[in-house]
Amino acid sequence: MKKDLSFSIIVPVYNRPDEVRELLESLKKQTFKTFEVLIIEDGSTEKCEDVCDLYRSDLNIRYIFKANSGPGPSRNFGMEQAKGNYFIIFDSDCLIPEEYMYEVNRFLTDTYVDCYGGPDAAHDSFSDTQKSINYAMTSFFTTGGIRGGSEKLGKFQPRSFNMGLSRDVFEKVGGYGKIHPGEDPDLTFRIWEAGFTTSLIKKAHVYHKRRIDFQKFSKQIYKFGVVRVILNKWHPHSKKITYWFPTVFSIGFIGNIFLSLWVPNLIFFNWIYIIALFLDALIKTKRINIAVGAVVAAFIQFFSYGWGFLKSQFRINILNMEEKKAFPGFFFK
Repeated sequence: MKKDLSFSIIVPVYNRPDEVRELLESLKKQTFKTFEVLIIEDGSTEKCEDVCDLYRSDLNIRYIFKANSGPGPSRNFGMEQAKGNYFIIFDSDCLIPEEYMYEVNRFLTDTYVDCYGGPDAAHDSFSDTQKSINYAMTSFFTTGGIRGGSEKLGKFQPRSFNMGLSRDVFEKVGGYGKIHPGEDPDLTFRIWEAGFTTSLIKKAHVYHKRRIDFQKFSKQIYKFGVVRVILNKWHPHSKKITYWFPTVFSIGFIGNIFLSLWVPNLIFFNWIYIIALFLDALIKTKRINIAVGAVVAAFIQFFSYGWGFLKSQFRINILNMEEKKAFPGFFFK
C-alpha cells in the first residue's frame, strides 16, 4: 500500500485556449487541492498562456510551450517535467467534477494501483449533439459501456482523456508512442506486458466534450477503426472478435435492407435495434431530441468505425503494407 502520493496533472493542448479556461476553472474548484498542473502547449498558434496566468493565484500551475509533436509525446514531455510521483492525464476538452481529486486520492491510498482510468459523462451545459454523442460512446447498446464505467474493475483499459499512471510506470514503460489516435491503448498494453496493474475508479469521472458535430465525430471514429487493426498487429494478444462487430453490424444492417425486398420480415430486426436504442437513450437522457440524435450518432459510430476497420484490414493484413505507409497521417515524426 502506497500513501505518499504527490500528483501532477498533465494537459496537452493545441489551439484551444477557451477549453483550457473551462478546464482550469473546474480544477480550481477541487475539494482536494494538493496537486500541480502542467499545461503543455503543443506548438499552438492560439496560445493559452494568458489564460493560465489568470489562475496562478488559485492553482500551482506551470505553462510550457514546445514544438508540435502530437498529444502522446506532449504528455511524455509533461511527465518528464513534472515534480509529482503520480501523473494524471486529461484532455483539454474535459471538465473535472470537484470531488475528482478527492476520490482518486482516497482510492489510491486505500487500494494502490500503478495505473487507473475513469469513466466520462455528459455535463448539463453540453449541447444536445454532444450529449447524443456521449450516449453513443458510453452506452451498452453501442460500446458495451466500456467508456461509461460498466467494464469490469480489473484489466480496465484507461483512455488518455482521463488516465493516471505512476512515475514508476512512465520510467519503466516509456510513456506514449507517436501514433494518434491509439496511443492510449498501446500504452495500456505495454503497461500490462511490463507486469503492472490497471483499474477503473468509477467515481473518478470527467465530463468529456468530444467532437461538437456529427461530421467531426465520424472522422474521429473512422480513425479508431483504422488504428484498432494496427494495435492488433503490434499486440497480437489483444485481438478480440468483438472488434469486428461494427463492420459485421454495418454489413448486416445494409444486407437486411436489401434482402427485405424478397423477405420483408428481415427489416424488423433493424427496427427492433433502432427502437431499443432510442428507448434506452430516451430513458437515460429524458429528451426526445437527444434520443433521436443518439440513434444518429450510434449509426455514425458503427459505419465509420466499421469502414475504417475494414479498410485497415485490407491494407495491413491483405496487402501487407507497413503501417506508416498505409496510414502516414496517423504517425507523428
